[in-house]
Amino acid sequence: MQKRTLGKAGPATSALGLGAMGMSGAYGPADRAESIATVHAALDAGVTLIDSGDFYAMGHNELLLAEALRGRDRDSYQLSVKFGMLRGPGREFGGQDGRPEAVKNFLAYSLTRLGTDHIDIYRPARLDPAVPIEETVGAIKEMIDAGYVRHVGLSEVDAAAIRRAHTVHPISDLQIEYSLISRAVEAEVLPALRELGIGLTAYGVLGRGLISGHWRPGRTAGPGDSRGSSPRFTGANADHNLTLVEALRRVADAKGATVAQLAIAWVAARGQDIVPLVGARTRERLAEALPAMELDLTADDLAEIENAVPPGAARGDRYPSAFMPHLGVGN
Repeated sequence: MQKRTLGKAGPATSALGLGAMGMSGAYGPADRAESIATVHAALDAGVTLIDSGDFYAMGHNELLLAEALRGRDRDSYQLSVKFGMLRGPGREFGGQDGRPEAVKNFLAYSLTRLGTDHIDIYRPARLDPAVPIEETVGAIKEMIDAGYVRHVGLSEVDAAAIRRAHTVHPISDLQIEYSLISRAVEAEVLPALRELGIGLTAYGVLGRGLISGHWRPGRTAGPGDSRGSSPRFTGANADHNLTLVEALRRVADAKGATVAQLAIAWVAARGQDIVPLVGARTRERLAEALPAMELDLTADDLAEIENAVPPGAARGDRYPSAFMPHLGVGN
């Protein structure tokens, strides 16, 4: 597995990371044993960066990872954890809490659930509009000084917030959605990251499965699958978006790759400062994703991919309308 460094201040990680959210019911039921086996397979393949959130099924994901990582050398992997997203007993979202005292409270619970003495990259999941980002990052800095955290990360914020946060403590990376069908980061956010020497961990590189090559016309999301409320997976939007996938499939076939591999490789090719996160929740999907990092995309390949899926070609917002105002960038 190749290595990449997350910005000037971040750690060296595997060039491909594992996003664990889908292992805790975000896309419908997941098999616990298979999830753990997938984490093991990722580690054995050289994947070292594992991303979670304390609000993923209200701590379930952290407990799952604790079980999967038990007995592994703590220095052989990095844990990236998002915090601050409030949830209700009905699993509804209730805003964001970025107060310094809340940061330390969330961290204490995460350390306990994960069964570890430190988190490698700790990041607010979203901006708390009631708390200056400087105060939130300042609290994480205190936890770095105390030895509980190694690096400060951010998630889904705009260029202005990145600059403000970076004045308090060097930021290792921004985690934000970036894929062939979500390219808003390219206008202002990505240039700001590169100016400041901050890495990018890209989630949603397969558009939550929409551009994986496995989502078929007429398919509907099952019970508990958040994609059922996603505009891009709905009605005419889904039909249109899947025509983009078929165009991409023709390029992938000519390259001897799968659609998923091509989509992941495209993100990885956007720069050595970018680490794609794949949300594989089975060993089969992980095994498909891993060869993407060995896929050499030429200038001609990249041009064909751009022709198949031009910027702005996807229809529908990347989140339901209620969530869009809380994102750093749009689609």
